[in-house]
Amino acid sequence: MIHPRKNPLLWFDLLLIGISYAIILGMRSFSRTYFSQKYLIGLGVFVVVWFTVSAIARKFRPSDPPSDSISLYIIIINLIIFGIIAILMYGARSLAYSRFIIFGTIGLTTLLEIITYNIYNLISEPNGNGERVLKKKKNGIISAEAARKQAIQDISVRESPASASHLKMDIIEECGTEAYEFISNQVDLVDPRNLLVSTTTRFNILYQPENYLRGIVNLKRINDIRYINKFFEAVNSKLPVGGKFMGCAETKEMRKARILKKYPPVLNWIYYFMDYVLKRVFPKFRITRRLYFILTRGENRVMTRAEILGRLYSCGFKIQEEGQVNGKYFFLADKVKEPTYDNGASYSLIIRLPRLGKEGKIIRVYKMRTMHAYSEYLQDYVYKKHDLRPGGKFNNDFRVSMAGRVIRTLWLDELPMMINWFRGDVKLVGVRPLTEQYFKLYSREHQERRLRYRPGLVPPYYADLPKTLEEIEESERRFLDSYDRRPFRTNWRYFWRAFYNIVFKHARSR
Repeated sequence: MIHPRKNPLLWFDLLLIGISYAIILGMRSFSRTYFSQKYLIGLGVFVVVWFTVSAIARKFRPSDPPSDSISLYIIIINLIIFGIIAILMYGARSLAYSRFIIFGTIGLTTLLEIITYNIYNLISEPNGNGERVLKKKKNGIISAEAARKQAIQDISVRESPASASHLKMDIIEECGTEAYEFISNQVDLVDPRNLLVSTTTRFNILYQPENYLRGIVNLKRINDIRYINKFFEAVNSKLPVGGKFMGCAETKEMRKARILKKYPPVLNWIYYFMDYVLKRVFPKFRITRRLYFILTRGENRVMTRAEILGRLYSCGFKIQEEGQVNGKYFFLADKVKEPTYDNGASYSLIIRLPRLGKEGKIIRVYKMRTMHAYSEYLQDYVYKKHDLRPGGKFNNDFRVSMAGRVIRTLWLDELPMMINWFRGDVKLVGVRPLTEQYFKLYSREHQERRLRYRPGLVPPYYADLPKTLEEIEESERRFLDSYDRRPFRTNWRYFWRAFYNIVFKHARSR
């Protein structure tokens, strides 16, 4: 959220609303009605909605948006405001206001905002600290080679004790004393081969010297990085295997606590709801995803701990330490391999997950999303942290979302697998299609046998309800033995046993 002291346009916007309201009133015949208590209260509600949506969408951000998208950016935000005001006017019968006054004020304010911000953008530029200053004459553009030499020089400066002291003070100023203690306990900050940066662009990583760095510490939240995976991949390319990467973020839970604490009661929940819809719901649907990135440019995004860790694992890192310090979530990861460069990861409600099919062929299984994005990369991490609970699922699986628990309880997450059934990837009754990580937990003998069969929609698990991994393996072995002797009879018997357990014993995926 942009602080008014750092951007005068937020204050100036209030003036524009007042000017627009006055002009629209001037276009109508004068009436005391427009200055009555009802209209003044309505104007107050209008201003609250206007500034709340503008603050959430960061309309007047200090960063420098592309000049050709400024007008579109403001129009889209104001259309959202228009929709909210329209709902209030037509949804609540008691708010009977002049449509010409309200919608005319919105339209004229939008026009004045576009003109004002374009002029402001022409005469100012970002200074790198989240503020804008008057443009100065530039002497030239720094080349990539110059940037590389500057990076080497900056790294070498830290070898002096005086520089180490200044470095400590800079980190404390940026993140706080507790954060400095956490970082310095994990990474040798004096070592010139450990790079310390505070950046949201991978350019500052890519032009570091080759085969030199042993660690990278970034003090900027990854929530504000536009292309997070590309940034992680750049860090990966500059580190050797075993090299350390430390970063920080604000998790979804921390964000919620911060918003609810920052604003007064009632208003805080309104702000949180609108923030949640824009930055959590919009990215999940293709029709609103583009709108989300136009409004936010991917900055200040809401991310769960599962997504943060999943992105790191997909980009070739393995988590070593985690901690919450000064309102930020810090992580320390080691590079263990090259990135997967998986373009299939998404936020969509319906997802396609890689599973082992017959003869070890990888099939893409359709499912309704019940876990946070990128959770599929954390199977090994969750297993080693929490092991398995009765039923063969992971203990304390933080990857499952709140909505996902409801979907699993209602057994809706499996319904999209009907697509795989129609395509012939799976049959109606058979062993469950597994991830490679979960598959490796089985005995070698059972792995080899399992791959000889097509997986099924309804696994023998729901017929036998085993509790441990050993019992699950034994249940599948009995099913396959029976299937080899009498395929049709086995499928018939197991299907109706599973149906009875699901309907009457409430056996569910959790």
